[in-house]
Amino acid sequence: MRPEDVIADRRRPYTGAEYIESLRDSREVYFDGERVADVTTHPAFRNAIRSIARLYDALHDPKRHDVLTCPTDTGSGGYTHKFFRVPRSREDLVSAQAAIAEWSRMTYGWMGRTPDYKAAFSNTLGGNPDYYGPYADNARAWYRRAQETVPFMNHAIVNPPVDRHKPAEQSKDVFVCVQKEVDGGIIVSGAKVVATSAAFTHYNFMGQSSKTATEDLDMSLMFMVPISAPGLKLICRASYEYAARRVGTPFDYPLSSRFDENDAIFILDNVFIPWEDVFIYRDPARVLSFYPRSGFTQGFQFQGCTRFAVKLDFIVGLLAKALRCTGGDDARGNQVLLGEAVAWRNLFWSLSNAMAHNPNPWIGDAVLPDLKAGQAYRVFAPDAYPRIKDIVERTVTSGLIYLPSSARDFANPAIEPYLQQYVRGSYGIGHRERIKIMKLLWDCVGTEFGGRHELYERNYAGGWEDIRSQALTSAQKGGDMARMEALVEQCMAEYDETGWTDDTWS
Repeated sequence: MRPEDVIADRRRPYTGAEYIESLRDSREVYFDGERVADVTTHPAFRNAIRSIARLYDALHDPKRHDVLTCPTDTGSGGYTHKFFRVPRSREDLVSAQAAIAEWSRMTYGWMGRTPDYKAAFSNTLGGNPDYYGPYADNARAWYRRAQETVPFMNHAIVNPPVDRHKPAEQSKDVFVCVQKEVDGGIIVSGAKVVATSAAFTHYNFMGQSSKTATEDLDMSLMFMVPISAPGLKLICRASYEYAARRVGTPFDYPLSSRFDENDAIFILDNVFIPWEDVFIYRDPARVLSFYPRSGFTQGFQFQGCTRFAVKLDFIVGLLAKALRCTGGDDARGNQVLLGEAVAWRNLFWSLSNAMAHNPNPWIGDAVLPDLKAGQAYRVFAPDAYPRIKDIVERTVTSGLIYLPSSARDFANPAIEPYLQQYVRGSYGIGHRERIKIMKLLWDCVGTEFGGRHELYERNYAGGWEDIRSQALTSAQKGGDMARMEALVEQCMAEYDETGWTDDTWS
């Protein structure tokens, strides 16, 4: 049975309840030494799953329907999330940007791999299916399938940090590669990292990182695989949701306890992949050209930047409230640093707007979000995020830890009066409100959840060297570097060692 089979009406996406039901399958998920019987009820995953279910329900909410959805272009007569359909105009991209932002605001920017993230790939399958050569029909079929039901797809593309001093083809005991061809498909084994949210997705796209792609034929492949496929195993990291439940309350860990996108070690142990789920096979040229040519790069930059901008909206607004609680909002130094945080926020909204309003022509009448603005986002977001965290720590200082251990302390009459007197906020802000604000900010920057997010944002779009070199390569191949150098040559041509060569100047 496919995950989509739980949908009552195949002309529309999942509802939240259907999404939850679709996860009750034979998936092999391991946590804390045990196989998880049902991810939808397990305390390590259940609230994150309900956060995703809430996004699916929003697609059917009359108040959000116009912002989030549009008619399908598959002939189904149904509707879909706007980013799942091929954009063919500036207006389409602007509408998709609004839909991405609307979903992101429902998690306050803290869930980066929501279902619209992989729409950055699935919508390109409809815009440029011929890129996949002999598997073009598979691309067309998956475009229809993704658009009509909006399955939760994600990806695992990075080779494990094992034997990276060797060429990839010498690590076939670890990296994903074909074991053999069989009737109807291929058998593959190997591992990938890090499969974010994989425990509660429907499908995972197994791709190759541009940094470690190889010309080895057995490793030159890309495909989609259901999480419930026999032989697919997920070994999950520690769950911040699970820890938050054990040591506190939602008041103490309001983000950790519901937005933890658990990352997993993604293992394929002789997994059968049918031909209809293969996109690239034994084709090094296509694997090596996937990122510059498939359109996925532009799409994930667009979704990622828009989601990041929403996240900064949240952090900057929370920082302003925290400074008011401490009475530090009038200090000149704090105002300057808060202003810098606002400027960072403005930068990423400007880049998202540039990607939407200045589309790049693509195949036929399809368009892609602007590549250059997207590359700028990739270079500067990893520097912006730790800088904003630093601003929070410099300005709020001890306010982040001048807190009781748990909301349960409010119920103890022996200490509640002291909390009321000594842990109150400034400007008449009550102690419970001040503590609530500070605990929310601590969950952003100080908990394990917060620490994981800093690592996540630093490495979201690739290694720091790669993202800069790709910006340079794009400028060189696209002609921007030649135009910039020509501007310098024009200036230099206006004078020489004898004086001006142009009679404009005296």
